Amino acid sequence: MNVAGTRVGPLAAAVALAAAAFTPAAAGAQVMRPVAPQEQPVVLRGATIHTVTKGTIQNGTIVLERGKITAIGGPEVAAPRAAKIVDVTGKHIYPGLIDAYSTVGITEIGSVDMSNDITELGDFNPNVRADVAVNAESRHIGTTRSAGVLVAFSTPEGGVISGLSSALSLEGWTWEEMSMKGAAALNVKWPDPNARPRRFGGGGPPGRGGPPQPAPKTYAEQVEEIRNWFAEARAYRDAVKAGQVVRTDARYAAMIPALDGAIPVVVAAEAASQINDAITWAKAEGVKLVIRGGRDALVVADRLKAENVPVILTSTMAAPDRQYEGYDNAYATPTRLHEAGVKFAIAGGSGGLYSYRLPWEAGVAVAFGLPEEVALKAVTINAAEFMGIADKVGSLEVGKEGTLLITTGTPLDMTSTIVQSYIQGREINMMDIHKFFFEKYMEKIRQQAPRKITP
Repeated sequence: MNVAGTRVGPLAAAVALAAAAFTPAAAGAQVMRPVAPQEQPVVLRGATIHTVTKGTIQNGTIVLERGKITAIGGPEVAAPRAAKIVDVTGKHIYPGLIDAYSTVGITEIGSVDMSNDITELGDFNPNVRADVAVNAESRHIGTTRSAGVLVAFSTPEGGVISGLSSALSLEGWTWEEMSMKGAAALNVKWPDPNARPRRFGGGGPPGRGGPPQPAPKTYAEQVEEIRNWFAEARAYRDAVKAGQVVRTDARYAAMIPALDGAIPVVVAAEAASQINDAITWAKAEGVKLVIRGGRDALVVADRLKAENVPVILTSTMAAPDRQYEGYDNAYATPTRLHEAGVKFAIAGGSGGLYSYRLPWEAGVAVAFGLPEEVALKAVTINAAEFMGIADKVGSLEVGKEGTLLITTGTPLDMTSTIVQSYIQGREINMMDIHKFFFEKYMEKIRQQAPRKITP
């Protein structure tokens, strides 16, 4: 790492930075301190560049200016004037990983309700948007970035229509600075036909002083509720477009981009019957469908491929759910979907606490037969394409954001080290709360070690 005119070897620079950062006082000061937007051009030279979409470049060069990639190629690529030249010889450069389903930024401590802003009251909240609730000081952001996940789709939960996923760039002082796309996808939880009929609405138990409860809704009635909401939102949209005077309704207005096909409808569905019914419903509605969960996606793989419906897998590192399933059912599902021609992304397990596991969720799939280049796409460009931000991130191309990783090897392998990350051209602070506590308690051990007595 160096300023124009002076070169510092990558290992020496890393050691110097680590020595400076890993003093207890410095560590405490640096945990989650955002970096200013990029001003000076940065040139990364000498690494193997894995573009994801346009092959691999040996001894490559990548230029970052004003947060964007302005040049990428071999050693012949010229450095802009006054650029910071970083020697990354022997290292690898990958695009930042993307978690297509997360609660990072809107959850902190599971047992402390006040630190969780995931679920709204009521069953239909299409206007709920995750990014406005994001806590930019969340400790999960730092640990997630340290694992190579630089973009996450923070997603609300609860109810039937849960709200809007927001694409977050995991660097910034506020949610406004972090938000890449506030309304990236509308989330629907598909009813379970095998579940007991559920009750909509409130009311106390009959005969105990409370109002009578509404009759439980059957599966067909629950699906009809979803159809009715989309029909009402469509009528609202058409009335607004026709110039009619209508009472403003933020819930219907939030659904218009999904109705117009500008953003996908992500349907949480696990069983084959749910997935099939969701596909039939989406075709009738004319919306862009993405299935999330997909435990039984293999059962309906032919239809998923024929209808060009992608899947966000959320359980790659999971034990079998049913007695007849093999131990490797979840591990090998990505491989089997790939062989069946189904497009998919891999998520980090939904919780903000687990987004950092994203690269290893994909790594497990590689261990069970998925080609590494396919697994890499499942946590980069595929997620970006499904959720509508592939023009910004997901691969290393001129014009896209300078959001990338410098590593000692593939980020899907636990033995690789992420040396440095850049988000929108900013060389981010690599400190996180895990590293801070590691150094804190190593210092305790050092202080308690027996001391030599000098005669």
